[in-house]
Order: sequence, then structure tokens, then C-alpha cells
Amino acid sequence: MSTILTHLPGFEDSIHDSQRTFRALLDANARPGTPYLITASMSVPSGLTSACAAACLTLLDLDVQVWLEPSFAPQVKAWLLFHTGCRFTQEPGKADFALIPDLATLPELSSFNWGTAEQPEASTTLLVQVESWSGGQPVVLTGPGILDKRAIAPKLPRHFWNFWEKNHLAYPQGVDVLLFTEDAVMGLPRTAKSEVGHNS
Repeated sequence: MSTILTHLPGFEDSIHDSQRTFRALLDANARPGTPYLITASMSVPSGLTSACAAACLTLLDLDVQVWLEPSFAPQVKAWLLFHTGCRFTQEPGKADFALIPDLATLPELSSFNWGTAEQPEASTTLLVQVESWSGGQPVVLTGPGILDKRAIAPKLPRHFWNFWEKNHLAYPQGVDVLLFTEDAVMGLPRTAKSEVGHNS
């Protein structure tokens, strides 16, 4: 069993890779809608992008519960368990983090934990993989960390932005989202307000 898992190592340079990845995640959350490169080098199981895998190694540990979207291959769960020791839950409402390979297959997002009025920070953080930062529904973001406004168009299904409007209105409750391409992260904290544009 161990040989199956360890042939895909974690960070090649665990201290520096985790520090750089954590800095990218912090910057992405502080400046919503701006992509930040994640440069960590590693081998990852099929279905997981390098950037998202690096974030998992940085954020997950023995104390967190993770909801894995069921379409992930079993080796993803095995790799995360081996490298982070995290626990898994099949109930979205109990997850600290949710790992999602494609939002198009997950139409219902309100089942995750939105936190409470007393503990808004207890909500789920969604780690979502996207194909690219372009080609999706044009959206304009405003809010803390955005100087004026920021136009983005990551490849996300339209229903995500309908959900996001409700999520923002629930502030200070609501989920936070980190979007990942193969080598970068973009933050969407619940404070970011979205206005859907028009394809033209």
C-alpha cells in the first residue's frame, strides 16, 4: 500500500514550497480576482492540478475535514490522506474544505457550511479547479482588496454566479472560494460582490 502512495511525493522542497504557496494563497484572498502563480514542483495524482495539490498540502492537516467531489479518482483521496492526514466527510455541511474538480457537475452549492452569526469563520472553503481564467461568463468584482473594480471571466458555469450573489448577500456568513488552474490561484472571498456582464 505504501509504495502506491509514496511514488507520488509531496513538495520537492517542503519548507520553501509551502511558504511560497501560502503567500500566493494569502495574496489571492487579499486581492480578489487577481491570479497568483503557484510555483511548487511535485508529482500529483491524475485529476488534481499542481496548483490545487500544492494548496491542499499547505492548508490541510489532521484537524480538518474534507469533502471530496465523488468524481475524483480513489488515488486522490489516498494521496491527500498520506500527505496531510486530513479526515474526510461525505456531508458537505460538515466540511472545512471542499475539493471540486469541475463546478459544472455540482449544481447545488448551498449545502456547504455557511458558518453562523457567532462563528462566520467556521464556514467551508471551496477549492475549485477551472480550465482557464478566460472563456467564461464576464463578471465584474467589487469590494475589499479591489481598488475600483475588476473584470474576470474564469471558465465557470453560469449557475455559480447566481449562487455567488446569494453567498455575498449572506455576509458575514457564506463560503469562500479559491479557484485553481494548473499553475495559479484566484481568490473569491465572500466579501467580493459580483455583477454579471454580457458576452459581446
